[in-house]
Order: sequence, then structure tokens, then C-alpha cells
Amino acid sequence: MIRVQRVELPRQLAVRAVRLTEQITEFASDVRASEARGLWKNTTHRRNLVTPLRAVLREMAHGNRCCMYCGDDLSTDIDHFEPITENPLRTFDWLNHLLACSECNSTHKKDRFPRHSVTGAPLLIDPTAEDPFDHLYLGLDTGLYLGRTEKGRHTERVCGLNRDDLPEARCIARDGVVMCVDGWLSGREQGNQRKMAIAVRTIRNQPFADVAQFMLRQAMLPKASAAFTFDLGEETLHHLRDPELRAALLA
Repeated sequence: MIRVQRVELPRQLAVRAVRLTEQITEFASDVRASEARGLWKNTTHRRNLVTPLRAVLREMAHGNRCCMYCGDDLSTDIDHFEPITENPLRTFDWLNHLLACSECNSTHKKDRFPRHSVTGAPLLIDPTAEDPFDHLYLGLDTGLYLGRTEKGRHTERVCGLNRDDLPEARCIARDGVVMCVDGWLSGREQGNQRKMAIAVRTIRNQPFADVAQFMLRQAMLPKASAAFTFDLGEETLHHLRDPELRAALLA
């Protein structure tokens, strides 16, 4: 899971969203959620609003349309961070929309939305509003996410961040970073700018971009070696502290 920069919604789409929200307020509270869902699924609204919304979310997402929860690529779903059943008035709220894969959206998260028992605050991470790494720790040797906070633990469970082959996929992404870093260093030694650019592009656009970002962040911490316990970890740690490489990857 990685921080995502939310962009401003084009005015035409924003106006349509406001109008539909106004329609939802006219329904009685006991049918509001079902009516809101009906508006969301309406063919005309999907063509004029939902499909363009998805296109904007895809532009926001890292890599090749990476899921804003698990980091896998080619995601197609618009997830309502706060589910329609919880708050139908946020059905068309741009700040409530995230790009997600069908596994995160429909199989795991669904309408689950845990809240703090006292404050009522959401206990799921919104990657467009906060830094997931404040709540989650990624084991680079295992590919498993561990919750550092209550919010992190709930997010890991609700979204299934450690399901199936995701941990192995993150380990593959980690190894991909290592190989690309080696390629970048080799390109610099050879004066091969194209080779360096390809290595940077591959790291930045691969699925599970959160792995590279976590590695870059951990590399600069005082106890970084504790995270880099996998094969070639210490060597990679040294390379990820290279100012020129960091500048290229974080640009």
C-alpha cells in the first residue's frame, strides 16, 4: 500500500456528482442506500460520470493502474472507501473513490468499514489522505504486511493484503528492484543513459510499487539493516542510499 496523490476532479464531472448527491438527499433515509446504489449503476450515469471517474483514478494510480490497496496492477473497480451502505450521501463524493482490484473491492473489503469504538473514526487507511507506511510495515524477506497501528492491522485484515500469492509477488517485486538497481549502476559506469532510464522506469512502473518506496524509505533510517535481511540486502541498502539514484527514483 502506497501514498496516492489525489488530483482535482474536472469541473464537469464534479458538477454531475453534486447534482446526483442532491438527488440522493431527496430519498427517505430507509431507502437512501438502495436508491444511491441504483443511481451508481444507472447506465446513463455510468457512461457520463462513473466511466470518466475511473479514467481519472487510473491516471492517479501508480504503475499500470495499480490497486490502491494491495498494489496489484490492471485494476478496474471503483471502490467506495466509506461504503454506500454506511453513507449513501458519499456515493458520488470524489474524495470517497479509490481504484481497486476486484479481489480487494468485491471479495475482501465489500461493505466492511470498521470504526473506533469510542471516536467513531475510520479504522481503514485512505491512501489518498494519509501515508500507509505510518500504519503498515512491510517485511522485505517475507513480503508480508504487518500492522504497526490498530488502523494498519484492520486494513491488512479487511483488504486481505497478505492473501494468496501477494507476499510472493512482493518478494518478486523486491528482487526486480535489486536487478534494476544493478542495471542502473552498470549503466552509470558505462555512461549509458538509456540503460539508466529503463531501470528507473521499470522500478517506478512495476506492480507493487509500494515495495520500492518502502525500500527507499527504510534505507535512510538509522536501523535500516534490520529491514534488509534478505539475500543481497546489505548491498542493495548501500546502493539505495546513492543520492543520484534516489533523486531519479523519487522525482
